[in-house]
Amino acid sequence: MLLSLRYKFLFVHIAKTGGTSIRATLDRYRWRDPYYAAQFVCSRISHLTGHRLGCKFPRHAKIVAAREMLPRELFESLFKFAFVRNPWDLQVSSFHHIRRERPHLVAGHGDFEKFLRYKLDPDRPYQFHIDTSIELQSDYLVDLHGKVLVDFIGRYENIEADFREACRRTGITPPPLAHRRKAKNRSDYRSYYSDVTAELIAERFKKDIDLLDYSF
Repeated sequence: MLLSLRYKFLFVHIAKTGGTSIRATLDRYRWRDPYYAAQFVCSRISHLTGHRLGCKFPRHAKIVAAREMLPRELFESLFKFAFVRNPWDLQVSSFHHIRRERPHLVAGHGDFEKFLRYKLDPDRPYQFHIDTSIELQSDYLVDLHGKVLVDFIGRYENIEADFREACRRTGITPPPLAHRRKAKNRSDYRSYYSDVTAELIAERFKKDIDLLDYSF
């Protein structure tokens, strides 16, 4: 989650939706924020104490956290936005990310189908980097009653144009979007699935698929 009090925006960072690129691009504006020094100090103190003080938003915090922690008038005044991604494509991206950066989590589940079944097994132990990628994207966007709280939902599939629109609505001249962790040499996500595994995603992420209007 990225908060700018000067430019009055709140970016809700859903994992594997291009959020790292968006954060990197918007990071330059943090230095112009009169509250940045205080935010930086809080962030460092939080880090040094093992995040025991609860004085910063986690990178992948849900919008309901900001709704509860910020003053009502401030929260309402912010332009709140997030980016989402086709759930089938997101799982392929997550598989490659985990295999590349945390290969020990893939051990014994080397191919995509085996790892996907392992991820969706309700009896396996919790692991942050696995479980973050199977949380519902819609849960990041709504309050406890299911009401959508963000003002704009961009799509990974249209990230350049939607990022420019988010900047326009924030009042920022759109800078070139930095591309961080951009995948290369990857097949179309649909080629990773059988009919059975595609249906597993359809069932597990039905709420996202319905709300965000995605299809295989």
